[in-house]
Amino acid sequence: MKLQNDLILRAAKGEQVERIPVWMMRQAGRILPEYRKVREKAGSFITLATTPEMAAEVTLQPVDILGVDAAIIFSDILVVPEAMGLPYEMIEAKGPFFPETIKTIQDLDKLSKANPVDHLVYVLDAIDIVKKELNGRVPLIGFAGAPFTIFCYMVEGHGSKTFSKAKKMMYSEPELAHALLQRITDATIAYLKAQIVHGADLVQIFDSWAGILSPEQYRGFSLPYISQICDAINEAPITVFAKGAFFAREEIGKTACNVVGLDWNMDISESRKLIPNKTLQGNLDPCVLYAPIAEVEKHTKTMLSAFGKQKYIANLGHGVYPDTDPEKVKCFIETVKAF
Repeated sequence: MKLQNDLILRAAKGEQVERIPVWMMRQAGRILPEYRKVREKAGSFITLATTPEMAAEVTLQPVDILGVDAAIIFSDILVVPEAMGLPYEMIEAKGPFFPETIKTIQDLDKLSKANPVDHLVYVLDAIDIVKKELNGRVPLIGFAGAPFTIFCYMVEGHGSKTFSKAKKMMYSEPELAHALLQRITDATIAYLKAQIVHGADLVQIFDSWAGILSPEQYRGFSLPYISQICDAINEAPITVFAKGAFFAREEIGKTACNVVGLDWNMDISESRKLIPNKTLQGNLDPCVLYAPIAEVEKHTKTMLSAFGKQKYIANLGHGVYPDTDPEKVKCFIETVKAF
C-alpha cells in the first residue's frame, strides 16, 4: 500500500524531506484520557497489550489525536522473554516482575526452544489491524528491546538502578551471559522480521539500560548483539536507541542501522560529527513539556535548529512522561511541523 505520508521512512533512509517528521516514544499511553479509558476497560496492562483489538486502538490514538507522523505498535519489550518461556507480571506502581530468573546454565536450558514468534501472534494480529485501519495514512513502527536490556530483566527479575545481579553474571560467568544474550538476539531477529512481514514499515531497538555499562562492557556485551540484529534486518529501516550510551555513539553509528536515537544528554553538534552518515532521532528532554507553552515552543525550535531539516527525525530524548499535559505535547508536535 502506498503511504500518503512517508516522511519518516524517507528521513530514515537519508532521503530529502519537505519538513522534519515527528513522533514520540510512549506516545500511545497515559498522557491521553482516551488511552486511560481503554486501559480501564482492559483491567490490566498485560490484558491490554495481549488483546489485539485494544492494542490496535491505543496504537492509533496518537495518530488521530496528536497528529504524529508515525504510529508505533502498542506492546512491551518484555514479550520476548515471555515468549522464550520466562513469563512476567506487571505490578502497578512498581513495574515488571519475573517470578523466575536465569541464574544457571540449567535455567537457560529450560527456556523454550520453539520459535518465539509462535507465542507472539497477538502482537502480529494487532499490527494487521493497525495497518488496515491506518489505510496508508502514516507508517507503522515496530520494536523490540536490545538483547542487553532484556538480559537485565531476565537475570535481575525486575527494574533496578544498578542491575548488579545482571552485571555480576557478566563478570563472574561471562560464558553463561553470552549464551543467554545470543538466545535473546536470535529470538529478537525472528520477532522483528515477523513484525515487518505483517506490515511494520520500520523498527526500533530500545537499549534502555545501556547507560549502566562501562564502555568496555558495552563493547563486549551489548554492541555485538545489536550489530547482529542490524545486519540481519534488511527488509526495513532500523533505529538504535541506547539510552545513556553517549560513549558508544560513534560505534553505534558504524553498525548497519539507519537511524541513531539520542537521549537529551547527548550533544547534538557533537553527535553529528561522531555519526556523520546516519539519520539522527531525538532528543528533547521530556521534562521540557512541563514548561509553559511558549517555553515548549522555544526549546523545540532551538533543538530543531541544531539538528537541521535533513537526516533527522524529531522526538523526545526518552518516552513522554505519563503526567504530561496533552496540549504541551500538541505544541511540541505542531512546532516541529511548522518549522
